[in-house]
Amino acid sequence: MTERKPPGVPFESWVDKQIRDAQARGDFDRLTGAGEPLPPEIESTYDELWWVKRKLHREGLSVLPPALALRKEADDALAAAYAAPSEHLVRRIITEVNVKIRDMMFKPPPGPPLGRKPYDVEDVVRQWRERRTAAGGGPVN
Repeated sequence: MTERKPPGVPFESWVDKQIRDAQARGDFDRLTGAGEPLPPEIESTYDELWWVKRKLHREGLSVLPPALALRKEADDALAAAYAAPSEHLVRRIITEVNVKIRDMMFKPPPGPPLGRKPYDVEDVVRQWRERRTAAGGGPVN
């Protein structure tokens, strides 16, 4: 479409006419995705990394900065510790994640700050015991 809007014609009606003419010619018939909703990754605001996000979504990938990934891992480890069947496993889970947290605290990666400190193993074990007792769990070992 190389035609220019004639002077004195309101822009909206000129655009509407162009669309009506294209529809009459069948320019919109059999377009890919016709009648389907827009993909969920398309947002109303412009994002210069739209193509990266679309590729990651299509490939089923997720990329977090190292600090945010460790923050999520720490939260998941705490939840796993609370659900652990034995005190030994609680201690192992928390000790392993604490090593990673301490490493990141002393060697900060690029990106946002971690915002976490190592968990107190004894405090997590105490809470684990309390939760287990409250839930009617078996003996604590």
